Amino acid sequence: MLPISYDGQITIPIAILSKLVLKGIGSVLPMVMTIVICVTFLGTTITKIFKPKKIITSKYLNTLFNVTPIWFTARILGTIFGVCTFFKLGPAWIWSENTGGLLLYNLLPILFSVFIFAGMLLPLLLDYGLLEFFGVLLTKVMRPVFNLPGRSSIDCIASWLGDGTIGVLLTSKQYEEGYYTKREAAIIGTTFSAVSITFSLVVISQVNLGHLFVPFYLTVTLSGVVAAIIIPRIPPLSRKPDTYNNNVKSKTSETIPENYTPFQWALTKALNKASNCSDFKNFLIQGLKNTLDMLLGVTPIVMAMGTLALILAEYTPIFKFLGLPFIPVLKLLQIPEAKEASQTLVVGFADMFLPTVIGATIKSELTRFVIACVSVTQLIYMSEVGGLLLGSKIPVTLKDLIIIFLQRTLITLPIISLVAHFLF
Repeated sequence: MLPISYDGQITIPIAILSKLVLKGIGSVLPMVMTIVICVTFLGTTITKIFKPKKIITSKYLNTLFNVTPIWFTARILGTIFGVCTFFKLGPAWIWSENTGGLLLYNLLPILFSVFIFAGMLLPLLLDYGLLEFFGVLLTKVMRPVFNLPGRSSIDCIASWLGDGTIGVLLTSKQYEEGYYTKREAAIIGTTFSAVSITFSLVVISQVNLGHLFVPFYLTVTLSGVVAAIIIPRIPPLSRKPDTYNNNVKSKTSETIPENYTPFQWALTKALNKASNCSDFKNFLIQGLKNTLDMLLGVTPIVMAMGTLALILAEYTPIFKFLGLPFIPVLKLLQIPEAKEASQTLVVGFADMFLPTVIGATIKSELTRFVIACVSVTQLIYMSEVGGLLLGSKIPVTLKDLIIIFLQRTLITLPIISLVAHFLF
């Protein structure tokens, strides 16, 4: 988690390790991910048909393989898309480089490299006092501003410095362990799983405005904070129940005893947590379980949902059609080339990088700046974070994600447009 300077960029060690894996074995990862997706499908099919005792009686394996019909269907689709893409079988619209190929050869290898380290090292974040320490110190900020526990600040920092996927995985694990309610988990997963600084640089460079990175990221931060204050206070997030996973709440309190300063109480809680986690064997077992949970549970969902969304974006006019209502909004905000820019505001639901790919051909620098900022602040894109949220235990539905995506777009667009008119 500690930010360090590496190759002239500020990043975190887990992101460096992830890139080293990609550099070393990146060429075989599409095959590995295809095998992982197939193993998940086979395990689920065997569990559903034969109900083997070893799986059914194991809480961990039963949760992993005995899924609901909707998730079983998603795993079937993910397997079909994965196999077709790897072997280039069936129609090209499934496996082309802009649909299944983008997922299997570009995004899934990145997820694999993040998952193996995030999974193995997640217990270091969860079990050794860091969340307890910052949870106490930051409660006075997070509660009044965002109505969230102080420990949720770590999820945001992990996303901001590392990757949005790390934030989602961290949130899901905290929710399962009873530290967040359904409402809190849904808010943190959809609002605080920010795009990393490093990927944001890629986004602004894609629209040939790399020299404006500082004002770009400040604009993204400002509009993101405003969205984080407003969206949790309106449906669907405001209607999520304040109940815990399986009605089991972790024994944690935000009240600071009278004899302690906030720092002293934060340190006491952190040390108490760390003193209960000295077994290295359990650390390894928990890390392996986390990694398998992420790889087997999440990968097929990302492949299924991401490929479907990209097929719709690439081969149907649906996103152009859905973008039409944004044309008068963009004209009202005095954004040049409003018609061309309109579809980029909705195509980001399929993949975060698509708006800037389409927007790169737009002549107006102001419009390209707005497109880049909005694509980063929307957060919910099905090829990665959206698929991860649906595949995780965080209580959000596809309908929720669509509504939150539109809310984020409508709230952040005027703020970004205002800043853009000052800059250009």
